[in-house]
Amino acid sequence: MTLPTTRSKPSVDLSTKTTLIYGPPKIGKSTFASRFPSALFFECEPGLNELEVFKMPTYTWPDFLAACKLIAAGNHDFKTIVIDTADNAFKYCSEFVCGKHNIEYEGDLGHGKGWALVKNEWHRVLTRLASLPYGLVLISHAVDKTVETRTGEYTKTQPSLPDRARHVVLGLVDMILYCDTVPRKDADGNTVVERIIRTKPHPTYEAGDRTGRLPESLPLNFDAFAKAFASPSSKPSK
Repeated sequence: MTLPTTRSKPSVDLSTKTTLIYGPPKIGKSTFASRFPSALFFECEPGLNELEVFKMPTYTWPDFLAACKLIAAGNHDFKTIVIDTADNAFKYCSEFVCGKHNIEYEGDLGHGKGWALVKNEWHRVLTRLASLPYGLVLISHAVDKTVETRTGEYTKTQPSLPDRARHVVLGLVDMILYCDTVPRKDADGNTVVERIIRTKPHPTYEAGDRTGRLPESLPLNFDAFAKAFASPSSKPSK
């Protein structure tokens, strides 16, 4: 190992990014993720039957680890790994760790040890996946939670992952894309519902764009998203 002699440069290749996509059911999260470069799905819950995608059934944590091992070994043409959903993947992780230590629930080990063991395993595997030379996309559902402050409380929409899993994911990802719906009036005055992606932090929902290349919102359409991300007029945030 030697010390670097040049500075790293931000990449504009989506297959080098880690992305969290979340939103309400049936809004099109999996369809959107399927458009990422050469995507392979780790199918952690049913729901991909209507999509033509490459997928590996990962309905236990050992299956998930086996899929990770195959990806890490190379010898394939996939460029993006999609975990659909991260919620179920974490559930399998928790079940595996609990079974390994002969407990039914993480809290059954005293002094928070069970919680720490599950979180450490989740962190270990996700960090390893994110460090591979492939894109990583995690899909989650949306949930509204009450946030209490000194001056009162408000509702915030965020990924439905448990807090201990969500914090690990939020620390890893380059982009947090919140899939939302907005009512608008068409030319005839009729109300239509538009599906959009929100990309910037907001008090009432979780979103973010470490790359600084995306507008605050854009249509829930992969072509529009890819065009905005690749736009030469966009500049990464410092």
